[in-house]
Amino acid sequence: MTGRIIRGDACVAEGAAWLASRDARFAHAVATLGPLPLRLRGDGFPALVSAICGQQVSVASASAIFGRLQAAGMTDPANVRRATEDDLRGLGLSRPKSRYVLALAAADLDYDALRTAPTDEIIATLVKVPGVGVWTAEIYAMFSLGRADVIAPGDLALQEGARMLFALPARPPDKALRTMAADWSPWRSVAARLLWAYYAQMKSREGIR
Repeated sequence: MTGRIIRGDACVAEGAAWLASRDARFAHAVATLGPLPLRLRGDGFPALVSAICGQQVSVASASAIFGRLQAAGMTDPANVRRATEDDLRGLGLSRPKSRYVLALAAADLDYDALRTAPTDEIIATLVKVPGVGVWTAEIYAMFSLGRADVIAPGDLALQEGARMLFALPARPPDKALRTMAADWSPWRSVAARLLWAYYAQMKSREGIR
């Protein structure tokens, strides 16, 4: 079963209201933040290539590299399969990321099947591809496939958002945040949106750079 799919702003608002009704701290965040961003985007090979581009670089650098790949037709897996590592490096990818994109094209994933697969199956399938870790797979399920009950507890901004909102003594590590998030099911993806937005707001208020 795919579980609940987020298809629009109304779904996000429903999830936020559910979370707020069950935890006063989420209620505070909802009242403070206002409407949460939808953050849905496309799926398939281009989405995962974009995610690979974004690993450990700034948003601006990732966007520039992905733009060059798009212009060269390298968001089409058939074209990538005809390319070499040097071709991809010439467009701005590092050597490891060039190998990851080539491996992704070679994996020939069934993206249509992933749209209706259980979330655990999606993540298990994606992490078999070199360069696609659990965080990337969870973000893909959350924003490219609209899964409503996914958390990406390895995300540092999510961890920091949880520390701030729940007044924790330290940033919760991956396993601790995953355990906390069990109480936020079936709307963990909306909880993630709340924590990201809360972190961004608090960071701005505190003048953190």
